[in-house]
Amino acid sequence: MFIMKRAFLVLAVLGLTTLSGCAAIQNLLKGAFKKPTLSFKTARLADASLSDATINLVYELNNPNGFGLNLADVDYAFFVEGKQVVAGKPRSGLALKANGKSELVFPANVKFADIVPVLETFLKKDTAAFRAQGSLGVKTPVGVLSFPLAKEGTFEVPKVPQVSFQAPRIKDITLTGATVEFPLSITNRNSFALPVSGITGALKVAGADVGTLSTGNLGKLDGSGTKQVTLPLTINFARAANAALALRSGGNAQVRLDGKLTSESQSVPLSLNQLVNFVK
Repeated sequence: MFIMKRAFLVLAVLGLTTLSGCAAIQNLLKGAFKKPTLSFKTARLADASLSDATINLVYELNNPNGFGLNLADVDYAFFVEGKQVVAGKPRSGLALKANGKSELVFPANVKFADIVPVLETFLKKDTAAFRAQGSLGVKTPVGVLSFPLAKEGTFEVPKVPQVSFQAPRIKDITLTGATVEFPLSITNRNSFALPVSGITGALKVAGADVGTLSTGNLGKLDGSGTKQVTLPLTINFARAANAALALRSGGNAQVRLDGKLTSESQSVPLSLNQLVNFVK
């Protein structure tokens, strides 16, 4: 019986020592722990078209400690022009590096037709307002620390490319018709790349209907870049007497294109009306 009591006493002392050691370690960690800081870095567009865009809100978490941390939880919502849109977030458990900064990206996909009644009016704006709200939880030795994600600002609204005619060239002309090459200049007025699925429209020369022009898929226009395409068209003089007169005499004539420009799934009206110089 004496031996059993002594054994219980030894175990109790060892237990208290272990608990005391754990508490000491925890207190040591708490005393040495430096609180991380979270700062907003930028808002940038990705994969933008005239129909939608992905807006990436980028935050930066600075961990001044010599050990890594992990995300515990994320609660995040994103609004454009006052309407909530679909927003993604970094995964829970994401490792945050020690003694340095980790970039955290919060993507949100914005379908412009869902937030405005008239898309053409929206695309004429320079910027649109956004608001982010929520919180970010970081797992640390002193528990989960919460950081607010509140941010308001603006992002660049995609603009419709500028399209213009260059001087058309008359390649072949006969008594009954002519083949004319119509050069189009398409300029991306955005600082980011923009996909253009095509331009198509009905063409008039000197007021006469002469046919349809279509570019096909133009791919992505570089930010602030210009793409030139040349579209050949055979004009039948019997159906376009006014055009025949203009083409035979050369010089200037009024050219009009009424159609649409398509970017991804969105088409917008396109109307050009220029006085151009036909060259042979």
